[in-house]
Amino acid sequence: MTAALASAATGFGTGLSLIVAIGAQNAFVLRQGARRQAVLAVVGICALSDALLIALGVGGLGAVVVAWPGALTAVGWIGGAFLIGYGVLAARRVARPAGALRATGEATGSRRRAVLTCLAMTWLNPHVYLDTVFLLGSVAAGQGSLRWTFGLGAMLASLCWFTALGFGARLLGRFLAEPGAWRVLDGLVAATMIVMGILLITGS
Repeated sequence: MTAALASAATGFGTGLSLIVAIGAQNAFVLRQGARRQAVLAVVGICALSDALLIALGVGGLGAVVVAWPGALTAVGWIGGAFLIGYGVLAARRVARPAGALRATGEATGSRRRAVLTCLAMTWLNPHVYLDTVFLLGSVAAGQGSLRWTFGLGAMLASLCWFTALGFGARLLGRFLAEPGAWRVLDGLVAATMIVMGILLITGS
């Protein structure tokens, strides 16, 4: 294995370890994929956003992000409030499944709404900056001249994960055809969003 390939593989593994976790963004992508609504747009936003943030981190912007703790705190409060609000809406769908079904193809199926929600979940989460810009950027710096190869590996990991999550979620179709299955999924989404929102606001 050449040094470049090893660096790219390290970047892929490191990036995947940071992305593959239960979180607000992944829960949203899973829900959109299961509903087959704006999946390509959502996957594209997540992957391209990660690629941009990773590039900024590899380029050395991590020190700037860490130097602005006040800005990260503000983003955390805004993002936390947004996630809690989205979680409450998901919880309402659990309590009112009939209303949730009628909403399919309307508000929850709106491409524009899905895109805006995805952008908010991605860019209003300070953990995203700390993970992709600071942490991945710091690891990339240790790769020396191969830091951009490492970064490309991390970007590829993000693309593969979100593509698999978004388009693979349709395999849940048989499960979601069962009565109450959407309530289970929305319950998971609600819990994830509310917990993540609280953690952001409390600074965890």
